Amino acid sequence: MPVGAAAVGAVVVLALLASAVLRSTVADLYLVPSGSMEPLLQAGDRISVDRHAYDHVPVARGDLVVVDGEGSFAPYDGRPAVLRGTEEALQWLGLAPDTTAYVKRVAGVGGDTVSCCSPEGLLEVDGEEVAEDYLAGPPPASRVEFTAEVPGGRLFLLGDNRHASVDSRSLLGAPGGGMVPESKVIGRVQSIAWPPGRRTAIEPGGR
Repeated sequence: MPVGAAAVGAVVVLALLASAVLRSTVADLYLVPSGSMEPLLQAGDRISVDRHAYDHVPVARGDLVVVDGEGSFAPYDGRPAVLRGTEEALQWLGLAPDTTAYVKRVAGVGGDTVSCCSPEGLLEVDGEEVAEDYLAGPPPASRVEFTAEVPGGRLFLLGDNRHASVDSRSLLGAPGGGMVPESKVIGRVQSIAWPPGRRTAIEPGGR
């Protein structure tokens, strides 16, 4: 192998190892695959996700979270374990997108009653209107009217681009009623990491 090619190969290997160490010790990086969280997150953004954000504090309304959507937003993966393991390894190294990871905003936590819409077209939680200045468009906050009581240990999740998002509203008639278990939360979105021109921190509460 030419020296130049070997050097490039070594750099690539070191970059992959650095990415793996970063993901195993600090934060995960996820590719935003669609515009369901516009305008804050855009398709193609890479987001940094703090896997330990909820080690000592509960998930809060308004937080942006990445969840494992297998069994809720995505069907269970019935492929052989070898194929699943290979794909998961590539995802962990950042070489393949995670097709079961979804980024959404927490609209309701256990004990909340989430409904839409108020006479003004706004989301309501426990009868109180929520001023969602992060939405992609004007009211109504949802074209699908709903009322959902969130059981303990579960979350009601919505996209910011409410008219182009697969979220808890899509599963209201399914087992679980559209609510995702808190145990499926991978972490809280802490920043837009890439591209460089869009790098910005995202505080708890999703802004």
